[in-house]
Amino acid sequence: MITCKGLEKTYYGKGIETKVLDGADLSIDRGEFVCIFGVSGSGKSTLLNILGLLDAPTGGTYFFEGTDVTHLNNREAARIRNQEMGFVFQSYHLIQELNALENIAVPMGYAGKSKKERNSTARRLLQEFGMSELEKKYLSQMSGGEQQRIAIARAIANRPKVLFADEPTGNLDNKNALMVMDMLKRLNEQGMTVVMVTHDTALAEYGSRIIRVRDGGILDE
Repeated sequence: MITCKGLEKTYYGKGIETKVLDGADLSIDRGEFVCIFGVSGSGKSTLLNILGLLDAPTGGTYFFEGTDVTHLNNREAARIRNQEMGFVFQSYHLIQELNALENIAVPMGYAGKSKKERNSTARRLLQEFGMSELEKKYLSQMSGGEQQRIAIARAIANRPKVLFADEPTGNLDNKNALMVMDMLKRLNEQGMTVVMVTHDTALAEYGSRIIRVRDGGILDE
């Protein structure tokens, strides 16, 4: 599904060059639960952003589903992100003015689905993950754990091929963190490819494979 060779990422500013990725090689097969593990500043989140087409490498190649996506135009990259990839972030990134059902439905709107289909799918996801009681609740009425679970439901609303998660439990207490990890594990067991960044060794153990990143390179798998 994912094949990267020699990925590099350098940031330039005020005469200073900062190399965050330095020749990273990586492959991920369909159906895996891969944890990208490393300390703060190791380059793991930059790697995830490149895999999710949220950032572009300054060197190397990246093939997604057999297609070289290293130099896509903005429109094509946006299409792949919306229809083939899902994203879960540490800070949820839900829309304050929308309730739970409406938040889940947002990416389906960008995909051109009707309101009836959007609402039907959102309700099904709420029911599937035991969150039906949250349907009409707004963010101010939800806990952090509930918001993150809604964010995961939103991320999979378009049935993506891969779900990217960047420190998805970083803002949660232990109980809610375990609920989120169980949700990710369940999705993987249903066949979804999951790629998660974490600095927590206990959470990394949820993965079927751990990729360790240090100083911008893949240390080992």
